[in-house]
Amino acid sequence: MELIFRPDPDLTPALLDELTRLWTDVNNTGGAVGFTGDTTYEEVRPEIDRYAESVAAGRHRLIAGLDPDGRLRATAFLGFNTHRLQGHYAWLTTVMVDPSLQRGGHGRALLAAAEEHARDLGLEALKLTCRGGMGLEDFYASVGYQEVGRVPGGLRVAADDYRDDIMMWLPLTPPARSHAGRASLDGAFGNIRSERKSGLRCSATH
Repeated sequence: MELIFRPDPDLTPALLDELTRLWTDVNNTGGAVGFTGDTTYEEVRPEIDRYAESVAAGRHRLIAGLDPDGRLRATAFLGFNTHRLQGHYAWLTTVMVDPSLQRGGHGRALLAAAEEHARDLGLEALKLTCRGGMGLEDFYASVGYQEVGRVPGGLRVAADDYRDDIMMWLPLTPPARSHAGRASLDGAFGNIRSERKSGLRCSATH
């Protein structure tokens, strides 16, 4: 199945409902999308409403992946920085693919659509964080992201389960020279490596 990726769709009640159900389904099939253990529609919906408010205020943009019937099957959000020194990049968050479509290349297509939209907006880089122990950093690395930071045990997903909080960075422009005179992150697009089995479960929401 081919998905059509549409930036900035209208956040209608129907789309918000689909987004809530997608988030719930991704979480409950093992996705790292900001919750611990199984969750419910009612628990996820407040997060959706906060996103809707942020989109309306211009702080986030949504990229929606729609199937041929117009059903929401994938999402990613671009979150904009307000600090004067960080306006050149955006955060990539809540990267999700319908569990029934995972491992079909849709995750890569979603990231490519997010990258294209970011370039169209004049952004110079994308930044995200992901949960350790799931191979997500390898998936993101396979499409050009580079690990630029890691907090060991920075995420607690259960009383006895601590995961690394991993930061990834994707330059969208040629590398610039840092203040120390060292070239910044090497080329944004490294060799594509094979996608790990768990890759499409990921989200930059932890």
